[in-house]
Amino acid sequence: MNDGKPARPRWWTRPRKDRPAPAAPHAAPPRPGPPQPSGTTPGSPGRSNAPVPPYAPVPPPPHDPPPDPGTGTVWHRYDPWAPPGQAALPPPPAPASGPGRRRLLPGAVLLALAAGLAGGLTGAALRGGGDSGDVSLPQMPTGGAGQTAPGTVARIAAAALPGVVYIHVKGDGVEGTGTGIVLDTAGHILTNNHVVAPAATSGDISVTFNGGVTRKAAVTGRDTGYDLAVVQVGGVSGLRPLTLGDSSAVRIGDPVVAIGAPYDLEGTVTSGIISAKDRAITAGGEGGAGSDVSYMDALQTDAPINPGNSGGPLMNARGQVIGVNSAIRSADTGSGADGGQGGSIGLGFAIPSDEARRVAQQLIDHGHAVHPVLGVTVDMRYTGGGARIAATGPNGAPAVTPGGPGAAAGLRPGDVVTAVDGKPVHTGEDLIVRTRDHRPGERVALTVVRGGHRLTLDLVLGGASSG
Repeated sequence: MNDGKPARPRWWTRPRKDRPAPAAPHAAPPRPGPPQPSGTTPGSPGRSNAPVPPYAPVPPPPHDPPPDPGTGTVWHRYDPWAPPGQAALPPPPAPASGPGRRRLLPGAVLLALAAGLAGGLTGAALRGGGDSGDVSLPQMPTGGAGQTAPGTVARIAAAALPGVVYIHVKGDGVEGTGTGIVLDTAGHILTNNHVVAPAATSGDISVTFNGGVTRKAAVTGRDTGYDLAVVQVGGVSGLRPLTLGDSSAVRIGDPVVAIGAPYDLEGTVTSGIISAKDRAITAGGEGGAGSDVSYMDALQTDAPINPGNSGGPLMNARGQVIGVNSAIRSADTGSGADGGQGGSIGLGFAIPSDEARRVAQQLIDHGHAVHPVLGVTVDMRYTGGGARIAATGPNGAPAVTPGGPGAAAGLRPGDVVTAVDGKPVHTGEDLIVRTRDHRPGERVALTVVRGGHRLTLDLVLGGASSG
């Protein structure tokens, strides 16, 4: 509110009303001249103004000591950290009167001491940045359990890498690399047949373990139709076998981890999901005779797989092997095993662990695997829907082997098989893949089209071995 009185300047301090204000320190002596009339201001003769209040004392610079309290002037609290020209801290409120004052005083003193200590430490930290030594920033703890929680890629990789090996092959003028899975403490290692094939009869196979130890290996057994092989190393202790899981329990969308040595980059870990199941995949056949063609009822994954990943594990979230990485569909070649030079486009294929376990056991026990067979010759040139039984077999032999499983089930030349146990069959390769998903001696239901009529035939699979 403006009451007509001139506004007072707001200084850093103000005289108390209960005692007269002393003369301002360092006041200048009066100028010589005639005395001024009372109630006038120098320089404005004859003009009457309200009485000018005594000058308030000018505060000392921030770095000077506070004024003497004996002068009677109450000063604001001195703030040593305030920059020049900035107002200091406001004065504290008047102390409470009465008995309560004595009870509150100790707490107030402690609070003031604590505040002063905190302010001093803060001020020292702010002011001493350049001359108080190194600054230690807070750090997150390392090696915490949250960084390798169960089911994470890091935890799966850490547990699996000691059971993954890297295979180097030289033979028949060919050099190649691949990956393998430690099966047991006896040194048996599972990999793809196309990895070790160049040195199967003559050549050199070496295995490098995750710790860097390298040993020579020999072929225990291999099978071209399944594209699986087992090699064995000796003189190595402390092997860490991986667990072969249940591939039949895999669901589309399950997370997976692939480990291998793509382009000879050992210990590479990639991740993705199961993007499809029961893919009828044919790989190999570069030899031209068809003896090196492999058929697999594969798991499909988008986890990056590249040349060098062959034979490596595809693992589920529990750290179990559910597949053996074997083939990719490449952008530049269109298809084939990962021995080609095309890179991953997110279409990788793995042999299911259930099939790999069965075949590996046969290779260890007998040196070869037994394939389930239908006892018929399939016309691989047929382009209609399904797989057609050929009119004749090789070299004029019957297309349906007399006394074989197909003959016992009632199959005839010209029959078209469209499904095996309800799984669709579109080509001759599909029929072979669906058949090899079973064991010799198992019973399967074949959906057959004959003369425009649909039939269902029960067939007990036979068995045959191949190298």
